[in-house]
Amino acid sequence: MNSAEFLLWVRGPGLGIATVIFALGMSIRVVEIFMLGRKKNLAKLRSSGVAEGFKTIFTRSMMNDRNTLKRSLFVYVAGYTFHIGLFVAIFTFAPHIELIDEVLHLRWGSLPSTVVDFFTVIAMIALIAILFRRMTHPVLKFLSRREDYLVWTVTFLPLLTGYLSYHHLLLPYTWMLAVHILSVEILMVVFPFTKLTHTFTTFTSRFYNGSISGQKGVQS
Repeated sequence: MNSAEFLLWVRGPGLGIATVIFALGMSIRVVEIFMLGRKKNLAKLRSSGVAEGFKTIFTRSMMNDRNTLKRSLFVYVAGYTFHIGLFVAIFTFAPHIELIDEVLHLRWGSLPSTVVDFFTVIAMIALIAILFRRMTHPVLKFLSRREDYLVWTVTFLPLLTGYLSYHHLLLPYTWMLAVHILSVEILMVVFPFTKLTHTFTTFTSRFYNGSISGQKGVQS
């Protein structure tokens, strides 16, 4: 198989397989969450809980507690740096927008490639820093499992291969582009069965907790 054939495979059958596994896996996850159910709320409803749910999403995403911020400064800085960089790399790079438009018929303006390149680099630096801390911090190292390192790897590789592909480094462009697409497909396959599902569950769980607390008239 030459580079052109490999690229055609990852852009065709490979992407199809990854998409089916991702969709089925996430569907199973959603069903599992709803099957957990919840106990009937016996307390008198103080409000609908909707406003409190959205408020909790916002407050849990902000650095409001100085003591928590002081203890977890690295987590906040590295975490926000990575997520902002990843968002910019995925949703503001012109070729990615073209792909989204082709699939979903949605498009928006792109940022200059140099800006996207910068955010991609800082996202990779943040991920490397997070990995270093995990491997050197005694408690984190003890708590870490193989899944944690797997999640880090499948998240880092699309950024790295995308950077190498854009700059025509390491491998001929066609090969590097194919490897980049393949790394994204591996991420899609792994996504539903690991902690990466927090991408979808973080905000919904925060809304749920805030909503329940609001209905009971307590602060979440």
